[in-house]
Amino acid sequence: MRLALDEAELAVRGGDVPVGAVVLSADGESVLAVGHNEREAAGDPTAHAEVLAVRRAAARLGEWRLTGCTLVVTLEPCTMCAGAIVQSRVDRVVYGARDEKAGAAGSLWDVVRDRRLNHRPEVIEGVLADECARLLTDFFRDR
Repeated sequence: MRLALDEAELAVRGGDVPVGAVVLSADGESVLAVGHNEREAAGDPTAHAEVLAVRRAAARLGEWRLTGCTLVVTLEPCTMCAGAIVQSRVDRVVYGARDEKAGAAGSLWDVVRDRRLNHRPEVIEGVLADECARLLTDFFRDR
């Protein structure tokens, strides 16, 4: 989560909401990819930290299935990111701060564990939640 927090700080430099993500290999020993929000920098509404990290991990592995991998993200994924997580077959999602307004991993919706879908990753929430939330709170307060 510390690496994801570092990524989130990079988003702020680009004028974006501070969210960072990391994809860990199936053995948990190596970082496959990182990402931070780049919507403002790229002018791309899909440039969320999770989507970018998942895309980069798939490119590095040379396949779209991220079976066994773990996605670590500072903020609970939204519905778009939750869909990308399910589609990529990530085994585990670890997130920091809950998103009561748009979260899709247990707070507002629970897309990632919806029994109607063919893949349901494990979800671990609240890792360094206070630090993750503080980064977001500071960003929006300064706005």
